[in-house]
Amino acid sequence: MPTFKRIRHVKMPLPFIRITTFSLISSLIITACTSPATPPIEANLNPTALSASSARATLEPGILATPLSTAQLQQAVPALAERAKRIEAALQANPPVMLMSDPLDDARKQAQDLAVANPQMQKEMRDPVSNAPVRAEIMGVYPARESDYTDATQSCKQSQSCYRVELYNYAFNYSMVAIVDVAAKGVLAVNRIADSQPDIPFSLTKLATEIAVNSPEVSQALGYKPDIATAVMPNAKTSLSQSRCERSRHLCVAPTFIKGETALWAIVDLTDGNLVGVRWTDLGRVGKPGVVTQKGLQNDFVTSQYCRKTNALEREGWKMDYILTSSDGLRISGVSYKGTPILDSAKLVDWHVSYSRQDSFGYSDAVGCPVFSQAAVVAFGGPVVEEIKKDGAVIGFSLKQDFYSDLWPAPCNYFYQQRYEFYADGRFRPIAVNLGRGCGNDGTYRPVLRLAFAGSQTFATWDGSAWKDWATEQWQAQTAAKPDANNNQYRISNSSGPTFVVEPGRGQFADGARGDNAFVYITKQHPDKDEGESDLVTIGPCCNTDFRQGPEKFINDEPIANSPLVLWYVPQIKNDDTPDKQYCWSDSVLEAGVYVAKTYACASGPMFKPIY
Repeated sequence: MPTFKRIRHVKMPLPFIRITTFSLISSLIITACTSPATPPIEANLNPTALSASSARATLEPGILATPLSTAQLQQAVPALAERAKRIEAALQANPPVMLMSDPLDDARKQAQDLAVANPQMQKEMRDPVSNAPVRAEIMGVYPARESDYTDATQSCKQSQSCYRVELYNYAFNYSMVAIVDVAAKGVLAVNRIADSQPDIPFSLTKLATEIAVNSPEVSQALGYKPDIATAVMPNAKTSLSQSRCERSRHLCVAPTFIKGETALWAIVDLTDGNLVGVRWTDLGRVGKPGVVTQKGLQNDFVTSQYCRKTNALEREGWKMDYILTSSDGLRISGVSYKGTPILDSAKLVDWHVSYSRQDSFGYSDAVGCPVFSQAAVVAFGGPVVEEIKKDGAVIGFSLKQDFYSDLWPAPCNYFYQQRYEFYADGRFRPIAVNLGRGCGNDGTYRPVLRLAFAGSQTFATWDGSAWKDWATEQWQAQTAAKPDANNNQYRISNSSGPTFVVEPGRGQFADGARGDNAFVYITKQHPDKDEGESDLVTIGPCCNTDFRQGPEKFINDEPIANSPLVLWYVPQIKNDDTPDKQYCWSDSVLEAGVYVAKTYACASGPMFKPIY
């Protein structure tokens, strides 16, 4: 019988605060845990020594450049010194919060003011025991979209004057999301998401890049001082083992610089305001650089037609709504088959991308709309409906959306695709596709899929001879149990609709996938708590290799029999740049005398098959 592991939800993690320029004031006030000093992070000063066959970052020590002192770094980066003053002032203010430094129009400024005046939000700006101020910052103020609406915020559909305000608590590493109705001058809902970090605004993206290019460790590793404009992926959150970015759960990003067939990651800690390390990854053979696309010309169209309003789709007995979200990709909702409700919603929450098995660093990517979104990889064009045929006959259709970086397929640029397949016989399959190229040839991709089922369900696993119901919320690795004779491993029984058996990907589908090796989580739906009903900020770190991908934070050992359930599905997909064996990869190749992008896609996702 498979072994199930249970996670208890921790309401509030213990604070872990280091005394630095940014956190000095709050550290003197807050009772914080202490820890041994972090060992120095050594730069690899010989990028040409990387071995393509090793397919991972090397950590060879070299003669280190002398890091700048706090005063020297602030002199080199005036915005850093100015930010330190703002932090100090915020900790003395009432309420103690840093407001957005990015420009806001009148409506967004009013939404911010209403959010920070809310008593529940103000409570999150202070230590729960001592009531001392902690460091908190408004990271984003965006027009609320229909994908943000929950039961508590349905009035936004009529008012059309709602905004989403995101706050980050540095001391305890969690996010707060407030939905504000500016016309009604009120806060409709406030939701805390533990162990999570919102997407960073442009001002912090720029600051992180300035810290990177002005740090001597970066210049010495590259052999020259890079230009700010050459940094790629500067706003994608990252992690680094044995550093504050991992152990303290600091807010860290990694502006990255391409040099030949290698990439230098400058890992910047935005909590402390410094560089914590540099790391190299091997990019494999680099063809012609990517070419800037015409994405900018489509942004307004995509935003107005697919981000700001819901679209309807009805075909082959299926009926649903769909919308492009701010950071959860293409979301479908109200999904029914021949009049029977099947799904409340489905979406792709995060892409966790880990490089280097030895060192555990990478990106936490979000995919979403191109405007009023800090998603690292944004939508290109709108959703496309395509027929699925077999032997010339139409047997279903797919709803597909592409997300990719401007310079793809150049190194450190990404191309993701979401696809939902629906079949005339009642089957359906949510699919996450990576088309490369990414920022290294030793990458593991973990997309986080979330499916909320309609009605009430009971969930079961095949134990080798029979279906065994799960009594409480829990998770399981795909490898922990064997499928039945028809490749089915899970079952979702619905009290008011069809029962579905679930067939995880093992390389048996027609898309050439090599298997999902997924983690599966079952949690109980809580629309009143909003455990992912609205757009989620980044809920998991990039580089955990175990079940800690984010959904586990919603597991509370609650009973789930005959309850509305959410299934989270997190595949683990390894890329490969070996000639003739490429997978999760792309390159620029010459065809008919011109360079074209050649892709080696990797798809993942389970098939749901109805039993009537």
